[in-house]
Amino acid sequence: MKLEIIIAGFGGQGVLSMGKILAYAGLMEDKEVTWMPAYGPEQRGGTANVTVIVSDDKISSPILSSYDVAIVLNQPSLEKFESKVKPGGIIIYDSNGIVEPPTRKDVEIYRIDAMEAANEMNNTKAFNMIVLGGLLKLRPVVTIESVMKGLKKSLPERHHHLLPMNEQAIMKGMEIIKKA
Repeated sequence: MKLEIIIAGFGGQGVLSMGKILAYAGLMEDKEVTWMPAYGPEQRGGTANVTVIVSDDKISSPILSSYDVAIVLNQPSLEKFESKVKPGGIIIYDSNGIVEPPTRKDVEIYRIDAMEAANEMNNTKAFNMIVLGGLLKLRPVVTIESVMKGLKKSLPERHHHLLPMNEQAIMKGMEIIKKA
C-alpha cells in the first residue's frame, strides 16, 4: 500500500496540520511517511499545500508531480492540482470553497460539506478533521485510533480537552462525504 496525497487550500484552514496528523498516524502504525509543506505568505490567506505519502515500503522521493488523492479546499487549489491527479485517483473538495467543481471524468470526485458541518458543530476549527474523516472513509490508510494518537502528539497539552470533539469531527466527515 502506498498513498500519495496533496492537501491544498487557504492558509488558516488547517491544511498543514491535517497533513501532519496524517503523517503522525502513519508513524504510529510503523509505516513509511513523508510530510512536505509548501507555504510562505500563504499562511496569511494565500494558498498553502502539503504533500503526504503513507507507504508500507520505503519512499524513494517526497517530491511528486502527480497524486493518488487531491484534497482541494479553495478554487485556486483546484485549478492548480485537478490536472495532477492520476487517472483513477480521487479529488475531494469542500463545497464552501469551490465555485466551479472539478470536471474530470477519469477520476472519482467527492464533495464534502465540511465548513457547513463545522458551523453546525459550532466549531470551525474542526473543519480540517471533518475533511480528514472524509478521506479516511474513502482510503482508510490509517486507523482513527492512530489519528487520535497523532492529534494528541501534535496538540499542546492545554488543548487535549478538545480531542473528543476532534474525534466527533472525523466521524462526521465519514458520514457526510458523498460522490459528486
